[in-house]
Amino acid sequence: MQKFKSAKESQVSITQLMLPSHSNFGGKVHGGHILNLMDQIAFACASKHSRTYCVTASVNKVDFLNPIEVGELVTLKASVNYTGRTSMVVGVRVESENIRSGEKKHCNSSYFTMVAKDSEGKSLAVPGLVIEEEQGVRRFTRSLERKNQSMSRSTKFDETQFKFQDHLGELDKENVEIILK
Repeated sequence: MQKFKSAKESQVSITQLMLPSHSNFGGKVHGGHILNLMDQIAFACASKHSRTYCVTASVNKVDFLNPIEVGELVTLKASVNYTGRTSMVVGVRVESENIRSGEKKHCNSSYFTMVAKDSEGKSLAVPGLVIEEEQGVRRFTRSLERKNQSMSRSTKFDETQFKFQDHLGELDKENVEIILK
């Protein structure tokens, strides 16, 4: 196994025509179809980086920014942004293109945490990431920050440590009625 690899070595891109079978009841491409494609390209990118089978551990923040129309081309781009010991954060960008006008829209960006696995399902070490540009430093640091925030949220809202009384004041401004029994 290589000790370190650049993000460029494992970048993956796919383009697919959106068909009527991909649409939802509103006539737009179904978000679930796009999520499926995103998961597939994140898997391909992580597997290419680690040279082994990978599984999705988590998906961070999925915002659908623009709808995708049937008949548009959708391009997904994936790149490794962060490497831990056995995990990788793969950034996925989704763009649509109207084939008649050439107009392109950014539709989604998301971050998939992928974990390398051996044939027995045990986590495997992955090559580290060679960062070759400032953008890479920003992406790595941002992924590290998301990881730290996630750990903090898990601890802060742990069922055994959470004290609901501490948070009731925050809820006064929200669209909620609390009737505790």
